[in-house]
Amino acid sequence: MNQNILFPDLQSVDDTRQAVSFQAQQAGALISCFVLVSDLEKRAGSGLDSKEAILNAFNEYRFDYEELAEEAIEDEDFNEAGEIWVS
Repeated sequence: MNQNILFPDLQSVDDTRQAVSFQAQQAGALISCFVLVSDLEKRAGSGLDSKEAILNAFNEYRFDYEELAEEAIEDEDFNEAGEIWVS
């Protein structure tokens, strides 16, 4: 794992985007990263009906999503808003 990219233990459910938001930090800059709740449900193999269940599923697969986010950051795969979306 690239030590230049850090992932603080901060995540939240974004109801508007139906996604979990988590942060990456590179060279002091914060980068917003997202994973869709529907992707979490696919990985978990079941529906996630509460914020607690969504965050628990995210934490179960956290390292996988951080690795995907790290690769996307290194590849500069940002959207127009400067965000990283992983699946």
